[in-house]
Amino acid sequence: MDSRSRWQLRYPSLDLARHYKNSDWWNDDTLTEIAYRGVKDASAVRCRVRSRVHPFVGTIGDVGDMGRRLAGALVRHGIVPGDVVAFQLPNWAEAVACFYGLLPLGVVLIPIVHIYGSKEVGHILRQSGARVLITADHFARQDYVANLEAGLPDLPDLELVVVVPAEAGPIPQLATTVLSWSQALELGDPPDRPIRVDPDTPAIVGYTSGTTADPKGVIHTHRSFLADRRTWASFLAQDTSAAPVRPTANITRSPVGHITGLSSVMSPLFGKTPLDLIDAWDPATVLAAMAQDAVALQGGPPFFLLSLLDHPDFDPQVHLPYVARLTMGGAPVPAEVARRATELGISIVRAYGSTEHPSTTGSVHTDPMEKKNFTDGRIMPGSEIRLLDPDGHPVPVGQPGEIHSRGPELFVGYVDPALTAEAIDADGWYDTGDTGYLDPEGYLTITDRKKDIIIRGGENISAAEVEELMATITGVAEVAVVAAPDARYGEHGAAVIRLLPDAPTFVLESVRSHLETGGLARQKWPEELHFVDEFPRTASGKIQKHVLRASLQAGPGHPLPFERT
Repeated sequence: MDSRSRWQLRYPSLDLARHYKNSDWWNDDTLTEIAYRGVKDASAVRCRVRSRVHPFVGTIGDVGDMGRRLAGALVRHGIVPGDVVAFQLPNWAEAVACFYGLLPLGVVLIPIVHIYGSKEVGHILRQSGARVLITADHFARQDYVANLEAGLPDLPDLELVVVVPAEAGPIPQLATTVLSWSQALELGDPPDRPIRVDPDTPAIVGYTSGTTADPKGVIHTHRSFLADRRTWASFLAQDTSAAPVRPTANITRSPVGHITGLSSVMSPLFGKTPLDLIDAWDPATVLAAMAQDAVALQGGPPFFLLSLLDHPDFDPQVHLPYVARLTMGGAPVPAEVARRATELGISIVRAYGSTEHPSTTGSVHTDPMEKKNFTDGRIMPGSEIRLLDPDGHPVPVGQPGEIHSRGPELFVGYVDPALTAEAIDADGWYDTGDTGYLDPEGYLTITDRKKDIIIRGGENISAAEVEELMATITGVAEVAVVAAPDARYGEHGAAVIRLLPDAPTFVLESVRSHLETGGLARQKWPEELHFVDEFPRTASGKIQKHVLRASLQAGPGHPLPFERT
């Protein structure tokens, strides 16, 4: 099936598309050809996975060879251009092989964040119609095969499962075709050329949690994904400051199922830079990598920097050059973090974007301190933003408004067409769900989120998804899950509960047990519990979540003003 007819896509207008082409944000390059050619060009470049259970040391060529052999197995199975192939793997070499080997087939690739549980994965596979899933057998607390087995009856499109064993041993059998990774690599002949596809066809679908109870499938074409790289290259060219060192690589701690992790995985194919992955964040391992291999931390939520600075192995003489220039995003950056970094000589810049529009605003290291630390930056080259009041009228400089954006790297819609219709208007403007204001110099500051999400360490957690499961707990009349401040992760979930009359309260551990039984990923579980006799509400009866969030700013251990005692 042609991937454009599979989903209802919303492309930019002809005039806007012509502008992107004339401005060189778009060309006819495709990820199929870039992945195939890039692996060959960077074949001798280092690829390393730091892992306690599944390490790897080799080259981009080694990983690319695995990917081509996997592609041969899928072709033998009957996979054709436009088919949907999903994979859920930690930051392992096999995950990289999926990108390098399967993109040249012209398939639509769905990388699934490795921490998603059975509920999320079942929804993704069912909604996308994936024919193939490549998965680990287990990792950390996740038993991926057991999760999959429970949901197989509801996955009629899934024909083939390829399992990557973390350790040697037999693989479980399911009620569908199952191959181990090694079996798949021996099954078919590697393709000898990439498939030529239309650059306007979908290439990557990234599933992200947001305002809906289930993850949303964000569709990117070859053009939109590649435009994002050009945007960053153009933007970073504005930074004329000299880095203290020139690290050989950046450590990729972001899951490859995230847009940021995916971008890192693709970097060697453009700049022949080494690829260094870590599958579970471990400060001691990262500090050792910095000292031994000149690997730098590029950025991320504040937690990652703080975990390094606070570790007993941290030596400023050795390690500061490798954390000297950081781009922070994905979670609020507290002023205290910015102050501490500045005192150590670390330059922090902030950036704002989403899976839908990866690069919306950002700062460079030559920007004034108050701009790069305490705003979310300027509009990225090629993109536009507008701030509107609730009636759709532009707001003046300095006044908060609802943020709408568009640009050459904007997605072309969600897998669910109803969500697309809500998010993108007829002129191609994307409603981000966030509010903010522009200062006279054009720097954006995010002030609030209409999207009802918690951003914990860069991971979006859908409040609606958690609430849906918590509402099934015996005795719960209403529940609201909101973001609470977290010194390490930026935010975490706090559950505020109104019980039925005479129902007893319960402890956090029983809530977590309930959510685990429901298949919800562990990082989505609330970390605070509050009971109220009544919620603050609007005139129409809606719970005022902004009041709950504001009341939680004092941090854990402080009761809400209206909390039951």
